[in-house]
Amino acid sequence: MFDLEASVVRPSRALVPTSEIDHALTAQLAVGWAGESGEEMRLGWWRSDLVSQFGGQDLFRRLLPNTSEWAVLQGAREAARRKDAEVRSRDHDPDRILSVFRFGFELDEQIEERLQDLKGSGHAPHETLPGLRDVIEVTWSRNRFLDWVRGYGEVHTTAVPTGRLIKGEPPASLDLIVRGLLSALAPLADSYPLPHYRRAA
Repeated sequence: MFDLEASVVRPSRALVPTSEIDHALTAQLAVGWAGESGEEMRLGWWRSDLVSQFGGQDLFRRLLPNTSEWAVLQGAREAARRKDAEVRSRDHDPDRILSVFRFGFELDEQIEERLQDLKGSGHAPHETLPGLRDVIEVTWSRNRFLDWVRGYGEVHTTAVPTGRLIKGEPPASLDLIVRGLLSALAPLADSYPLPHYRRAA
């Protein structure tokens, strides 16, 4: 009997090095953390207070003792992702925008799968994503975070109603896209500046 379903050739995913997926995930977790508000005020870009001793950390240590460190960072990332989506939605063509929290369906899916794999590995975030050590510390320092984003170089942006549009076409690699987006977070603003690339139609 001929199996039509089995005969369908499905396109394979574009092969993106794990190191680039990890870099994108590190960027998302770090920006999610830095943008939190609450008792331990950082940049105050979204209304969450998860990565703090008396905020989410205390609760999640009791609820999820084995994955609490991942859970608080994942929660901050989700708050950031929602704010990012809200700001993108104001654009006339939001599907063309590439931002720290939206790289396109396939890449977003791979980053999410990687997060779940690392979360289930039994290792702490700083062990599996060593780049987090460069930015996330117990004591918040605005200057240290600013130095971190400036360490990615400089890009040219223009102010648009949605946020900071990086001039030029998006780079070919995920790694270079992440570097450009992080760089465009400087100077730090009072509200989320949505650094972004715009893809060709």
